[in-house]
Amino acid sequence: MHSVQSKAELNARRYTLILLFFVSVFSYIDRTILSILQVPIKADLGLSDAQLGALTGLSFALFYATLALPIARLADRTIRSRMVAVSLGIWSGMTALTGLATNYFSLIFFRIGVAVGEAGSIPASHSIIADVYPPSKRSAAFALWGISLPVGLMLGYALAGTLEQMLGWRMTFAIIGGAGLLLAPLVYFTMREPLRGRYDPAPLKEVPMPSMMEAIHHLWRLRTIRYLFAAGACHTFAWCAVNSWNAPFYVRVHHMSLTEVSLYLAALNGVGSALGMYLGGRLSDHFGKKDPRGHLNVVTLSMLIMVPFGLAQYLVPSVGLSIVFGAFTLTLMLVYYGPIIAVSQFLVPPNIRAFTTAMLLLVVNLFGLGLGPLTTGILSDFLTQHYGMASDSLRYAISFSVLFSLLAAFLFWRASVHLPHEMVIDNDHAGDKV
Repeated sequence: MHSVQSKAELNARRYTLILLFFVSVFSYIDRTILSILQVPIKADLGLSDAQLGALTGLSFALFYATLALPIARLADRTIRSRMVAVSLGIWSGMTALTGLATNYFSLIFFRIGVAVGEAGSIPASHSIIADVYPPSKRSAAFALWGISLPVGLMLGYALAGTLEQMLGWRMTFAIIGGAGLLLAPLVYFTMREPLRGRYDPAPLKEVPMPSMMEAIHHLWRLRTIRYLFAAGACHTFAWCAVNSWNAPFYVRVHHMSLTEVSLYLAALNGVGSALGMYLGGRLSDHFGKKDPRGHLNVVTLSMLIMVPFGLAQYLVPSVGLSIVFGAFTLTLMLVYYGPIIAVSQFLVPPNIRAFTTAMLLLVVNLFGLGLGPLTTGILSDFLTQHYGMASDSLRYAISFSVLFSLLAAFLFWRASVHLPHEMVIDNDHAGDKV
């Protein structure tokens, strides 16, 4: 259906993916450094675990997820590449200003500012990638782009731990936020806007832009979408709890130094999570060609395997065994990333793809990011106050959150059952190499 693209077009495609990759890296660095720096921030400002859980989760998720909806509607109508650049500038600036915080409420204010900026980036990025890669290559393309998550986590953990020891937590925010500001002009002036709906059949390109309520109603009618979003929310609950509380867990329970923890988590997220994400995208594309259900069955199996490793990571007494189990946990946790994005894009026409991503972010982040770290923190405080678990409270609080991935596995399987009947595009469209 599509002709083989010229070398110049392939280079332009790859350049776009590389730019979007680095934009996403900075977003995850900016999120991750707070997870590491909450240890000195708690000591400096006297915060509770529940307050830290709200700071790393709910306060960010409320604004990040809800603002993504109107911004995504704009992304479906306007120049998406410029929106990504402006968003990067906003959240990097607010990250840099976080070092000026003097109390809990000022920290909340700056985190809301970061959320406002990041709300405009991911929906527009997903829409751009869907227009520069054909359907048969999208899971892999989204997985390659998604490796920005473990790379961002790795750099965030490593930089935060090192810079905090050298300069303190306030200067760490200023330096990392300032670095992101340098990338924004490059994205604004050099990223090309792709043709919207390039790889879609003509009837889909001609579908008129629906109203927001029409778009929501269209998504709700798709059973695959309902199960997919619910599955993503449950698994994100577990993943965000693990990601937010790993550093305090190893400091409190296994008495590791913050520098040791930051380097360990950097390596684990940088290598393990990247491997899981890449394999998830490749395996999803491979098995999805034979049977569309294969896109999501790969995810279901990975979660069923992951949960026992996750429970062992937090319950074993040995720090060495905990780290080994943690390597498997974080690798398997990120298998879902490329498939969930690609499948959601298979189900909708091009003029609501950014909006579909925004709805996915709304559901996944309000429940997963908003409640995962917060619920874990509240449960940890409860176990400490009522059962005297001064350090072990985090063992059981995080383990409880990991169990949400079992429910996610069931929901991903249910989504796979309906997927073949609701796809709106041919997954076997011709396409060249990623």
